[in-house]
Formats: sequence, structure tokens, C-alpha cells
Amino acid sequence: MTSERRTFAIISHPDAGKTTLTEKLLLRGGAIHLAGEVKARGAARRARSDWMSIEQQRGISVTSSVMTFERNGITFNLLDTPGHEDFSEDTYRTLTAVDSAIMVLDAAAGIEAQTLKLFEVCRLRSVPIITFINKIDREGREPFELLDEIAEKLALDTAPMSWPVGMGGLFEGVYDFEENELYLPEGDSKEFQGKTVKVDGPEDEKLGEYLSADGVARVAEEGLLAREGYAPFDFEAYRNGDLTPVYFGSALKEFGVTAIIDAIAKYAPAPRPQPTDEGEIAPDRDEVTGFIFKVQANMDPNHRDRIAFMRQVSGTFKRGMKLTPSGLGKPIAVHSPILFFAQDREIADNAYPGDIIGIPNHGTLRVGDTLSEKNEVRFTGLPNFAPEILRRVQLKDPTKTKQLRKALDDLSEEGVIQVFYPELGANHIVGVVGQLQLEVLISRLAAEYKVEAALEPAPFATARWVKGEDKALDEFERFNRANLAKDRDGDMVFLAKSPWDVNYQAEKNPDLKFSATKER
Repeated sequence: MTSERRTFAIISHPDAGKTTLTEKLLLRGGAIHLAGEVKARGAARRARSDWMSIEQQRGISVTSSVMTFERNGITFNLLDTPGHEDFSEDTYRTLTAVDSAIMVLDAAAGIEAQTLKLFEVCRLRSVPIITFINKIDREGREPFELLDEIAEKLALDTAPMSWPVGMGGLFEGVYDFEENELYLPEGDSKEFQGKTVKVDGPEDEKLGEYLSADGVARVAEEGLLAREGYAPFDFEAYRNGDLTPVYFGSALKEFGVTAIIDAIAKYAPAPRPQPTDEGEIAPDRDEVTGFIFKVQANMDPNHRDRIAFMRQVSGTFKRGMKLTPSGLGKPIAVHSPILFFAQDREIADNAYPGDIIGIPNHGTLRVGDTLSEKNEVRFTGLPNFAPEILRRVQLKDPTKTKQLRKALDDLSEEGVIQVFYPELGANHIVGVVGQLQLEVLISRLAAEYKVEAALEPAPFATARWVKGEDKALDEFERFNRANLAKDRDGDMVFLAKSPWDVNYQAEKNPDLKFSATKER
């Protein structure tokens, strides 16, 4: 079963077309039946893949969705990550749970800042990448220029697998080098509706029956240059993260979507071993193991639910079996494991390495927890990052203090925010990486918890986790109580007014470690 699983993420800069590609992949995979709607199998309810209200208003993804579908005997677990840089923590954690990625580039913009950041995360984890250059039906940069930019900025060999026949107003179709097929647009909107021409190569005279003279010349000349000037596809180089196969297309017009699914099925790795504190755990290990990379509250506001997303690493999971979370130490029975389809879900009787299953719980499971049958392993590599923006939370209705505490705990468990409880002063302090997270916080407090709150500046610029021997910690605490807080785990946090402040305290207290990351 493991060899039939493909667990992958889609990464991109905002507005590159990631959500559209996600929807079209689901459409082609048979998971939905109508573009523009995410339609539950066997249900009348409709729900968009971007289901949170702020996502629908802004047209961006700010949470990671998990969607499972099957095609030609392969089970695809697609993790749709936030494109906005303010949610890079959520994206980072999601990328720990995948075995490969699709990188979506806008043909007009090429590699943008957020794309570069996400690629570096993939490189750190040796995640192989397939590149999809999107929006070729619009005016964009020359294909050669885009390929050269990928090679230069990402230090990756590029292997063009398809080629656009013109772009924007001159767009005439896409040529597939692998299959020697020409995909042609149809109708007034120039969508791909399945019209495919099989030829004997880019120089085949038959192309003249379907393309303009310029189009024929473009396929022959540019096709030859593309094949001769760039690396041929090399399976091992791709798997090692040294080469990216590049596909050109338009998610909106459905060019190249099927080729991407086929490429994931054909080339992307099956579930890979995952790192623990005592070496790697392979998928063929008998014991069921996995780790929580995401927690999401209130996916169904009617039921006030809380779902922990577990990447299964090894073993055959059976509904009802008992697993021990590393953060709890005692086993829990998993009676209602869920397979996800955007907002909709199905109960899973069995799950296998590579699968993403949802575990309903009431605060028992947290991001970073390892689940296992024997409680002998701990998966590593899911850090919290020091926040770059700190704010005090002001309640508009003081009688709702308890509800606020519950909401902040929930949202910090999800990784939306970090919460710090100052040793002096009553106001909670929230920390985030980006400004948009604060907007999501206020929006969700009001919509899901009926708590009206405002944020005001805190007199701190950043935070560091402080570790060391008890004596050194006690001494540090005695002199710096006004700048200290505890996080949700009760660990000491130094709230610094500036980076200089951090450096000063680190020099003054050589026996203590001031850390910008905290790994669970």
C-alpha cells in the first residue's frame, strides 16, 4: 500500500494560481465534479477549499488544507499550504509532512521572494520539486528566461517536459516533449477540452495543420533549443533535489493539469523515512507511528470541533487502535480517524504510511506530538519560531476573560499565534511572524469565540526562549522579571525591546542559551 501513496504540497508566492491549480487537480482526480465549487462526494453541501471567511474575502489561503483523492490506483494526499508569507510557520510545518512538492510560478513574475523562502525549506528537507509555470495564456516572460532564472536563483538543473506554443494573445497550445503530443485550445475562452494531436516530433509537418507558421517554427526551433540546451530529465537527480522537471500550462484554462498529476504519480517518491531523535523511521516498520504537524479548531463551527492532523510514518493503522502521544504519556483510543476532502470528511477504517489522518480531540494533541504504539520514538524537526511582532490583547468585555484564555490557547495550539503570559502584568501577549496573522486572530476571536478584542503595541520587539541550569535561570529571573513571560508549556521566555537587548543579555549570561527556535 505504501508504494501507492503520494503525499505532496503545493508551494507558491501569493497570486501565482496555487488555489486554482489545487481545485483543477481535484477536478481531474475525480474528487470534485464542478470547477469553482468543492462538492462533497455523496453530499449536497458545497464548500470552497478556502473555507475560512477571511480567506474567501481576500482570495488567499491562510490555513493548510488536506485533500485526499484517488486516480489510476494511486492515492494522492494533497496539502495546500498558505501562500502568504505571514503564515510561513504553518507552511514550514506542513512541508515536514510531505514527500514532494509542486512549485507554482507565475509566467509573468517568475521566482518571487516567498517562492524562494519556501524552496529553501524544501531544500533543507531534500524535498524533490516539480515546477509548474502557470498563466501562459497571459502575457509573460520568455520561457528560456524563466528556465534560466530557476537555474540561477535556485541552483537547480531544469528539464523542460513541455513547451508553450506562444503566450498571451499568441497562445496556440502546449507541446508535450514526453508524449510528443500537442494540446490545443478550444472555444472562445481557449480552454483545453481534450483536443490532443499525436505527432512524430517537434519537426513533424502535421503540426502545420493545427498551428500558424509562427507556431510551427516556435515548436521546431524553440523545442530543439529547449531539449539541447537544458538537462534531460534524470530520475535520481530529481529525487535527490538537484533537478526539477518543468511543465508549462494554465491552471485556469486546464492546460498541463493532467501532466502534473501524472508526473507526481510517475516520478514523485512514495512515503519516505522520517527523522527521529534516534535515527530514521522507515515506512515498513510494523509499529504504527506518526506526528502531528497541524491542529485546526472549529472547522465545523456547529460542533466546536478540534482536529489534529497526523502524518502517518509507519505501520498499518486500524480504526479504534490505541496510540500514545508523546506530550501526554498515556494511550488514547482513536475511534473516529478522518480522511479529509477540504471541509468534508470520511471516517477511515484503515490508514497507511504517507496518509494524513485527522484525529478529533479536546486539546489532548498538539503540534509536534509524536504518536506511536510503544511510545519509544520522538519525531524531530517541527519548530516554533521566535515572533517578529508582539502585541498586547485588550478585551472589550472584561467578563469574557475565560473565553479569551480558551481562544488564545486554541489558536496557539494550531500555530496561528504564540501566547506569552508575562510574570508582571495581566494582559496576555501574542506573538506572530506576520501582520496578517493578527487580522486572522481578531477575525476568528469574533467569529468563532464571540470575543471582541483589540490589539495594542507591546513594549517588546522580539522573544527568545531561555534555557540553562536552575541556578542561572533563577539569577536571571531575579533581575529581569519585568521582561519575562511563560509560554503555553511553562517555559521561560525573554521579551526583548530590541535585538541589541538579546545580544547584551546573551553576553552577560554566558551560562544561558537564548534560542530563536523551540522544537517540540
